[in-house]
Amino acid sequence: MTEPSVRKIVDYVEDTVTEGGRTASQTLRMAGCAAVIRNPWAGGFVEDLQPQIMAHARLLGDLIVPRLIDLMGGADKIEAFGKCAVTGTSGEVEHAAGLIHTLHFGNAFRIAAEGDSFLPFTNKRAGAGTAITIPMTHKDEKMKGTRSHFLTVEFSIPDAPAHDEIVVAIGAASGGRPHHRIGDRFNDMKLMGVDQAGRPLPA
Repeated sequence: MTEPSVRKIVDYVEDTVTEGGRTASQTLRMAGCAAVIRNPWAGGFVEDLQPQIMAHARLLGDLIVPRLIDLMGGADKIEAFGKCAVTGTSGEVEHAAGLIHTLHFGNAFRIAAEGDSFLPFTNKRAGAGTAITIPMTHKDEKMKGTRSHFLTVEFSIPDAPAHDEIVVAIGAASGGRPHHRIGDRFNDMKLMGVDQAGRPLPA
């Protein structure tokens, strides 16, 4: 069993105050927090990923979830969230997926953020300095069709992931896009006369 080895933790924050030449009615904060760890499966094909997932996922949640909540000013300031993992070039995309697609990681973030919806995600393989791209949607399941909260927070870490590392990251936003005005999925369905599965509503 490889012991978890964390090389660094990176915080990222951006506050949007003006969009389209117009001052936002409310500043939009988007933040991310990432941990750079040694890939516990580096060195050859591993059939059973579960032991290392169990050894790493909870620790990663404990490391970066509270930091992100603090960056956002508390769970009540979070309206959208998401997650991401990037494995270095000597790893598999499955390695990145393994560390974020487990309740031992994702559920810790969902609970801390006071959300109940599915966490959108990216998982990929890339070299150092690649974009850490975290897609986000509304944290409340009943609000998932709210397009104003279809957001992306993106940053990079110049020296990560190294070929034998994985970057695991989470992101959050304090609201929707400034001046959002494209409507939402629920309005579209009503106008089209269809339900959530795209079937015509009864006349």
